[in-house]
Amino acid sequence: MSEDKLKKLRQNIKEFLKGAFDMEDRSKALIRKEAMDELDNFMLLCYGDLLGLPIPTSYYTLEILPYIAEDLEGWERRILSRKSVVNDRWGDFCC
Repeated sequence: MSEDKLKKLRQNIKEFLKGAFDMEDRSKALIRKEAMDELDNFMLLCYGDLLGLPIPTSYYTLEILPYIAEDLEGWERRILSRKSVVNDRWGDFCC
């Protein structure tokens, strides 16, 4: 094999392995997004009454408010800016 073909083959193998086993960028982004979605779901269950959803247990969820108060503003902004929760979730797994 010529030197150019060998370099090209080595580069192609390197790119293939990086794409196949890249556990850094894509997986960290997916884990971060999944964690934010879980936090959004938890906050919605606890403090949905701030968005107009009637939740009868809101009296009891006030006990955990001091622990998650700093996340409340960002959560409310994220939830209100969504057009559809179903479309946001389906977009992760489609195409």
